[in-house]
Formats: sequence, C-alpha cells, structure tokens
Amino acid sequence: MKKVITYGTFDILHTGHINLLRRAKEYGDYLVVAISSDAFNALKGKKAYYSFEQRKAILEAVRYVDEVIAEDTWEQKVDDIQKHHIDVFVMGDDWKGKFDYLKAYCDVIYLPRTIGISTTKIKTDLNKNG
Repeated sequence: MKKVITYGTFDILHTGHINLLRRAKEYGDYLVVAISSDAFNALKGKKAYYSFEQRKAILEAVRYVDEVIAEDTWEQKVDDIQKHHIDVFVMGDDWKGKFDYLKAYCDVIYLPRTIGISTTKIKTDLNKNG
C-alpha cells in the first residue's frame, strides 16, 4: 500500500482544499492529513474559525481522506513520515522547496494551487461584504 501525507490548517474548507486532497490521493492508496492543532495555530499566530476537533470531523467526512492526525510542531514531519510509513509527501506549490529535506525519507511533490480561492481570500471577501 502506498501512503501519502499532506499538512495544513484546513479551516473553512473550500474547493482549493478538495482539489489538493483529491490530487494528493491520486499519488497513493491511503491519504493521511495532518491538521494544525489549536495550540500550534496559536504558536503560529494563526486563528482558525473551527476548532481542531471540528476540522478533524469535517476532513474525516471527505472521501479522499483516510486518516487525520494532529500537527503540533513544524519539526514533527520526519517522525510522522516514519511512524505512518509514508511514501509521498504532498504540499501546495506555495511551499515549493521548503520541504525538500524530506526527500531523504519519501518522495516530495508540490502541487499547483487552485487559482482564485484561498481561506484568506474568503475571510477578506466576507469582511468586505459584512
């Protein structure tokens, strides 16, 4: 079985997220999604609308996702890859090059972002219209 992992906050799920998850799943048989814990988001200075447990429940309902785990630190990726026997690490191309060090442990693939959609854009648009 070929296992894939991706990381993110996955707050306010949108078509860009779904495209990433669908395309990530195409690289293997089993997709693990590591989502930022509430404590890790706080460390990053990032505020999510939904709590970790809510985001986890939402992602577990997406047909491309086989398992959801917590991301608590930037440094845990190597441990996650080894612990979950990951073959492919997938991220959006806005992170291109940032995770190349993981090539010592698995394949690293950067996928193009979906044009015209992001959580930041959604929040900005809502604030303009609110």
